[in-house]
Amino acid sequence: METMRKPLELYIHIPFCVKKCGYCDFISAPASEAVHLAYKKALLKEIRMAAGEIEKEAYEVNSVFFGGGTPSIINASYIEEIILCIRKEFFVNESAEITLEANPGTLTEKKLGIYRRAGVNRLSIGLQSADDRELAILGRIHTFEIFKERSRMARKAGFKNINVDLMAALPEQTENSFKNSLRAVTALEPCPPEHISVYSLIIEEGTPFFGKYHRQAEARAEGEEDTDPLPSEEAERNMYYETRRILSEYGYGRYEISNFARKGYECRHNIGYWDGVSYLGFGISAASYIEGIRFSNTPDLRKYLFSLEGQTIDLKKIRREEELVTPKRAMEEYMFLGLRMMKGISEKVFLERFGSQIGEIYSTVLDKMCEEGLMERYQNNTGENMDFCWRLTDRGIDVSNYVLAAFLL
Repeated sequence: METMRKPLELYIHIPFCVKKCGYCDFISAPASEAVHLAYKKALLKEIRMAAGEIEKEAYEVNSVFFGGGTPSIINASYIEEIILCIRKEFFVNESAEITLEANPGTLTEKKLGIYRRAGVNRLSIGLQSADDRELAILGRIHTFEIFKERSRMARKAGFKNINVDLMAALPEQTENSFKNSLRAVTALEPCPPEHISVYSLIIEEGTPFFGKYHRQAEARAEGEEDTDPLPSEEAERNMYYETRRILSEYGYGRYEISNFARKGYECRHNIGYWDGVSYLGFGISAASYIEGIRFSNTPDLRKYLFSLEGQTIDLKKIRREEELVTPKRAMEEYMFLGLRMMKGISEKVFLERFGSQIGEIYSTVLDKMCEEGLMERYQNNTGENMDFCWRLTDRGIDVSNYVLAAFLL
């Protein structure tokens, strides 16, 4: 009898882009083709070495995610080589979800054909806005027309599972322009995307946007009149409500705070992450969590490339300090991540995973959140499979950061 393999997810970080957007705080930067090639070679070595460190027969790869940066900026044959290497080194489920993030300004018909041939079956395209003025403010390298053309190109290449990223609360964005972006995406030809992610802009320290716009946040906190072109908190909240209303009209179900999908097209990679599935990350700054151990790679590109040169390679040289995730920490993270999903947390799964009833650990906070109308307990199944779950209410989603933080022990 074949042993049941544990699920495993793989993440590959491609830290290159055409230019850095003003809001971006990810580990990414422009680089030459020579650096792209050297990085691809280093990635292949890391994947082979990491596969040798774990009990491969015990795991089954259910999803692979190429993120960045802009994975679509590098030679498409590199993506193909990396996928071939993964298939050789790991047991990959035949129906595994393989996602590649792409900037529409870097997609070509040839690249899309190679991605499909390599096994990429889900494309995540970063549109951000259907308003060219807003795209220019963000520093994006594409227009909405370019996006529409590349979207049609992707369909022609055979992609039947496409996500589109949108952003809300952008500088000079209005509620109407945001709603126009939502409706423009749902009206895409020859067919709208299967999945839409909508994130509010966060002004991160260290980005050009921080120096340009953070004063408005300070002014709001001090009760002063807004002086910068960011939407008001009320406008941002309305954008949030309109997202759910409009996408629901077009058949998109909300399965996570910021993610909407047609039935059957929920992102399996992200769901695995929120459910606490083990994952291995490859490339600079990539994080891993497996067998109760968490570690991440160096964000230093030079160090990463140098450490993976030669015949004798020690992966410890590219990794930052390992952390043993305690049962207490694992519970916190399970609640913090799991409650982002609309289905919430299963009492049965919590008991199976941690050996304790959820009420034994979190009775006080659960009671408090229910009293405040921010969470609810509901019956998820009937009969022999009866299960009770905890999830955020609509009010709870509005203040999700407050609710989720309450579960930190």
